[in-house]
Amino acid sequence: MKRNIAVVVVIAVIIAGLVWAGLTNHRRRAAEEARVRQQQITLIPSKDEGGGSSDDGAPADLRGKKAPGFKLTSLDGKKVSLDDFKGKPVLINFWATWCAPCKIEMPWFEEFNKKYSAQGLQILGITEDDAPRETVQNTVQHTGVTYPILHTDNKVDKAYGGIDYLPSSFFVDRNGTIVAQTAGLASKDEIEASIRKILAGGAQ
Repeated sequence: MKRNIAVVVVIAVIIAGLVWAGLTNHRRRAAEEARVRQQQITLIPSKDEGGGSSDDGAPADLRGKKAPGFKLTSLDGKKVSLDDFKGKPVLINFWATWCAPCKIEMPWFEEFNKKYSAQGLQILGITEDDAPRETVQNTVQHTGVTYPILHTDNKVDKAYGGIDYLPSSFFVDRNGTIVAQTAGLASKDEIEASIRKILAGGAQ
């Protein structure tokens, strides 16, 4: 009888411990999600010249317009042009090494890169800071990204309406038209929905 009581007590203690651990982890996750959401729109440090945002501070709406062309240098020193991907759906993501929300999105982009590459999807990341190449490379390796990472020339920013918020992404269909864009941390589902739009739209 005493042994049965002891077993019951031990089981009760274990269950209580599991419940406590679960509640603690839930609170920790909730706090982390709240912290990230507070950073959802990350303002880029001010530049010498103003961007193309609207008067109310909202990012310029480029949906329905042709994606501005660019030719930038990749991390491995190659020249990469948007024209290299004519006829393909392209996701252009502006990010920076100091941008915490950017590092949340990037593994999602890599997942979608693998999932939809057979359908022609091309993802291009454009780094917006002046961090040393090693810092950028370390961030890329840490996030597991394999799609091309390009260095900004400070002209592409203006061409895309002035990148005042990070992360910022533009979803370009096979005809070269921007059909969706995001400013700040988007949800994973929202990103995938926009990718599916550009996969389905435009010339095949």
